[in-house]
Amino acid sequence: MFKILKRGITKVKEDIQVIYDKDPAANNLLEVILCYPGLHALIAYRFAHRLYKWHIPLIPRIISYITRIVTGIEIHPAAKIGRRFFIDHGEGVVIGETTVIGDDVLIYQQVTLGGTGKEHGKRHPTLGKGVIVGAGAKVLGNITLGNYVRVGAGSVVIEDVPEYSTVVGVPGRIVHRKIRDENGVLMHNRIPDPVKCELNRLKYEVLELKEKIIKLDDAKGKTEL
Repeated sequence: MFKILKRGITKVKEDIQVIYDKDPAANNLLEVILCYPGLHALIAYRFAHRLYKWHIPLIPRIISYITRIVTGIEIHPAAKIGRRFFIDHGEGVVIGETTVIGDDVLIYQQVTLGGTGKEHGKRHPTLGKGVIVGAGAKVLGNITLGNYVRVGAGSVVIEDVPEYSTVVGVPGRIVHRKIRDENGVLMHNRIPDPVKCELNRLKYEVLELKEKIIKLDDAKGKTEL
């Protein structure tokens, strides 16, 4: 029991430290402890998860329910969450029963890590190490986001994403470039729009075809003369 308590305290310390590391608005320890619902939800989850692993019925779900009322964050006690997990702001976050989250993951408000139906078994997403999920994004189904994947705000991801990719749009499309700063933070204001990029590509192709047609018409006119 002492070892379990010691590990729990260590994890809470890490959870507090990661807030300082990732949120410039964190000014002091008392503020972090009292004013960060993501931290409150995570501490309650870790306690409920331990009870769930001990096969204690009902109580873990009650803890999860009360935590949702207080913080606006719903984490199923059966979900598996790694170390240094940070929920920024947190309102409206939902993490489903069979979700697996790796270490050093960051998610923003209104994120859903959910299922797509009533099937049993693994039906929620798996997030690798260092994943960032932007505000309002939905990651649905038994899919895997590889290590260091970035999901843009408002995106809906329903397919596997390879590591180091950035996903944007509805449905989510992979953008093959790293939109992050030197600290690995997702740059929400610099995420490219894949639809716009495709339209621009088509626009330039049309212009090239017009130029070729004009040249052919000119050549034909000179031949006739």
